Amino acid sequence: MKRFVQIAVSAIAIASLNACANSSLEEAFKPDPQLQNNPPFGQSNSKNPDQTFVQLPENFPSQIPLYPNAKLRDVTASEKETEVDVITHWKTSDPINLVENYYQQELNAQDWQIVERQNSEGEGSFVARKDNLQVTLSLKPNSISSSETDFEIRYIQDSENENIAKNTDSDKSISTIPLPPPPPLTSNDTPTTSPTPTDSPTVNISPTPTTSPTPTPTPSAQASNSSPALDTVPQELREFVSDVSKLGVLQSSPGRTTNPSNSDQIITNPNSTITRGEFARWLVNANNNFYSNTPAKQIRLGVPSDQPVFSDVPTTHPYFPEIQGLAEAGLISSSLSGDSAAVQFRPDAPLTREDLILWKVPLDTRQALPKATVDAVQERWGFQDTAKIDSNSLRAILADFDNGDNANIRRVFGFTTLFQPKKSVTRAEAASALWYFGFQGDGISAQEVLQAQNQTQESGNTGD
Repeated sequence: MKRFVQIAVSAIAIASLNACANSSLEEAFKPDPQLQNNPPFGQSNSKNPDQTFVQLPENFPSQIPLYPNAKLRDVTASEKETEVDVITHWKTSDPINLVENYYQQELNAQDWQIVERQNSEGEGSFVARKDNLQVTLSLKPNSISSSETDFEIRYIQDSENENIAKNTDSDKSISTIPLPPPPPLTSNDTPTTSPTPTDSPTVNISPTPTTSPTPTPTPSAQASNSSPALDTVPQELREFVSDVSKLGVLQSSPGRTTNPSNSDQIITNPNSTITRGEFARWLVNANNNFYSNTPAKQIRLGVPSDQPVFSDVPTTHPYFPEIQGLAEAGLISSSLSGDSAAVQFRPDAPLTREDLILWKVPLDTRQALPKATVDAVQERWGFQDTAKIDSNSLRAILADFDNGDNANIRRVFGFTTLFQPKKSVTRAEAASALWYFGFQGDGISAQEVLQAQNQTQESGNTGD
């Protein structure tokens, strides 16, 4: 009996050892779950965009300086009949001031013509020209890390005066701009948009979208391109600028003698920054010319016998009549409107985006501006930098939203999620804002004023 028990215990022990051995062997040869989802050697399933291969176009102009240690993120391009437009996005671990200083030094050293600079608060872009090439450099801090910088280099190159692609075959078209290939899709990726094609078709963006329920005027179809400088203006603004320039409404205002020195220089330097004093004159003259037959909508000009509202705009100042008129009409902040701190107008300072909207919108709505909060403007426009906008300008920006497709912001700046309130305004942008006066379909455009002028001239010629 004792012998039987010993044999039984030994059998059980041997069976247990066999089971453990089989289990260990099975576990040893079981596939590693961490390796099952790994791609074949030489491939990657990483979805990190930093690991996506991106390269510059083969015909990227060598004149454009490239920031050391910056990483190219993506490239987009479009072709047009006479120019090529390419946007490159970059990222660097350096702070924004180092990037800004680098490009200031490089552009100056290489004899670029700077037509626009960032303002004193670091907002805005550099715009520089050299030969047939225009470059726009936009800088902004990285949204995740303030020590990093995201920036954009956009270059537009005219193909009429010089071949776009140098050192290439003569029969190669400017449409052959190589764009980076799309990253390979993994089994878990679902494409949501089509990859950018190599030959990007030109997208003709209408100056005014067609989704507004209110009637939206369109620029004149026969825009004048008599000045080569007009070709440097963004395509979406050219017809606005041309219409306003042809009207000559900025030269003089009804009731005021035309001064030869007060000439229309929109076309001369369309991309240069406009000053506060210049825009005050433009705004008054445009409004009074558009409503030349409606005295109730005109702005009364200041006269030499008036007590100057601003200490830096005496009666002898060339822009005194318009600036004084705007102040006395309550269209700009002054001591007359209750702002005791507004003792100076700063006529030679650059006009900012928020001031452009603050001065122009009341002449569109012809009524008191609504109360506004940062949250209300953020909800309507979706600007990421709404908190940077001056509280007075918030009211005008909110009212401008209610003007639908005729809103100044939509017409002048297009679709944007950054308002950049302290950014300087160009002469072309200022002229585009003055192309239309009115609110929610009740207004008048430069095109309509031109048509009325032409009809008057034809009637006069017929009468002769």
